[in-house]
Amino acid sequence: MYSLALLNGGVGARVAAGQPKQLIRVNSIPTMVYPLVAADAVPEITEIVLNYPAGWLEDINRVVTDYAIKTPIKYVEAGNSRHESVAKMLPLCSNDRVLLHETARPLVDRHDFAKLIADPHDNVSFMREISFTVAPVDPVARRVVGSLSEIACGTSNCRKNSQVDLVAAHEYAAREGVVFTEDATLCAVANFDVYFIEGSDRNFKITTKTDVRLAGYLLSGDDEDE
Repeated sequence: MYSLALLNGGVGARVAAGQPKQLIRVNSIPTMVYPLVAADAVPEITEIVLNYPAGWLEDINRVVTDYAIKTPIKYVEAGNSRHESVAKMLPLCSNDRVLLHETARPLVDRHDFAKLIADPHDNVSFMREISFTVAPVDPVARRVVGSLSEIACGTSNCRKNSQVDLVAAHEYAAREGVVFTEDATLCAVANFDVYFIEGSDRNFKITTKTDVRLAGYLLSGDDEDE
């Protein structure tokens, strides 16, 4: 059985919606509902650990109630960073296997969770190769200062971890005084084997108003024949 640690603590400053972006409605439905409904359809997921921005628990709980999510949910206030939030969520996960996802990626579906669960590795992540050039810059001088062209880059989103490995990786980070922006690289740096399977470019993270509009289009199904 699996626990889903569903990161839901962002405030959405770049979307500038006056509310956490997970409450922004995409096709009249709060963004956070889509991954909750997807997880709710996976029988192997027996609990969801859901975090929330400080002061927004009542609103988040209302959404869960309104959309009749059946999987038991444990709530925890978000940390000051994604790294800290995951560390706070792990003690609430009661299963040996943990799935990690973010409500800011609403295009996940139950088949994505099922693929992770079916993979034989303990630590595995969906990844996609970055399809554009990445270059280091000096943001003050607005000058390109190097090249990353020879580095194989990838972006990760939904993932599965052994809870033992993930907890140990966060303990490693605490000892070393380092912070990570996602957990696949954290586990790898902490010397745990991490594998990947090819993900979909549809499962992007909502960050801007343009992302909200694109998610609405994709979730409407208008692109299915393309």
